[in-house]
Amino acid sequence: MPLDREALDALKMDRSADEMALKRRTRPWLIVGGAVVLGLSLLISWLLFKPSYIAVQTAAAHAVQDSAGGAAGARLLNASGYVVPRLQAVVSSKVTGKVREVLIEEGTHVKAGQVLARLDDSTDLDQLNVAKSQLAASQALAAETDVEHANAARDLERTKALFARHLVSQSDMDGAATKEASLQASLDSARQQVGVAQNSLALDQQLLDDTVIRAPFAGVVVSKDAQPGEMISPNSAGGGNTRTGIATVVDMNSLEIEVDVNEAYIGRVHEGQKVDAVLDAYPDWHIPSHVVSIIPTADRDKATVKVRVGFDKLDPRILPQMSIQVWFLGGEGSAASAPAARIEIPQAAVHKDGATPYVFVYSDGRVERRAVKLGASTGSDVEVLAGVGADERVVVTSDKPLADGLRVREADPN
Repeated sequence: MPLDREALDALKMDRSADEMALKRRTRPWLIVGGAVVLGLSLLISWLLFKPSYIAVQTAAAHAVQDSAGGAAGARLLNASGYVVPRLQAVVSSKVTGKVREVLIEEGTHVKAGQVLARLDDSTDLDQLNVAKSQLAASQALAAETDVEHANAARDLERTKALFARHLVSQSDMDGAATKEASLQASLDSARQQVGVAQNSLALDQQLLDDTVIRAPFAGVVVSKDAQPGEMISPNSAGGGNTRTGIATVVDMNSLEIEVDVNEAYIGRVHEGQKVDAVLDAYPDWHIPSHVVSIIPTADRDKATVKVRVGFDKLDPRILPQMSIQVWFLGGEGSAASAPAARIEIPQAAVHKDGATPYVFVYSDGRVERRAVKLGASTGSDVEVLAGVGADERVVVTSDKPLADGLRVREADPN
């Protein structure tokens, strides 16, 4: 029986409609899935390549009005230096010897001529005793010769009287005269020997005195350089173990300041000029001072001129070799006599590249590395002579290293 194809075709299922319906149902989910994948891709890309910000803390550069310079004038120039004594001595001995005792310690106040130490004087004392004996022997010989000469002189006078009466011969007369002259020569020689012995005794006495080391002037002992049992010499000829000094004595009444002033600004300094000085150890203590003299030569390596500054009044807190900042003040009544303002920033904001100080200045979310010229320190702040203006903000701390042009976020502005 032949197959009826039309009947068979009628029995086939029409799946096209189902496929179309399935596509209509799955299309929204595909769109949503694609959007999610795209969003996740964008989120991951943003997390990987988002801009990096460094958290920083900043502080404003602030202007400080000078209170110490109003009366005498404005601060014209700043310099740094050290407290130095004009009168200081490393006290040594005039002879080489072994130290027997040292009578001072650091901080001891001494008077001029006070004994600081003694050397071993046993050999010098023996030589002095020998010299005394030689002097005594010379004096005894001179006294004996003097007696003999006196006797010969009397014999000569008697012989002359007898010769005048023709009672003695010419030979007797010549013999008496010769003896008197010989003894006179011996007496002169003996007296010269006494003089030599006295000079020798004086020399040995001086050598003995040189074993006693005394202070050359009144002052304070700032260092004790030798101990009992050590060798000391006025030079280093005794070798590396030989000391060249017992102690260093400083006249505290001669303390002054030495500063180096850039030769380009030395024209602003003159003798007698008022100076405001501040010790690094006492940043809030302003010490009235004045220019003593300008040393008439320049250091061509540093391009500076040394200036001596004297304190108007000394104080026990001022010690040798202390670091000090000075400001040279303008004259009263001049155009610059108004109190001057200076710019200060926290010292924590300053970095150094070798000898060059620099800071990072914050502006509009970025930092700029900027070289600065610094002045004196006052507490936790430091004066900026050039490089930063008033009210500009400098970075004090950061959670990561900084570089010029980096984006930053101000964490806690002051």
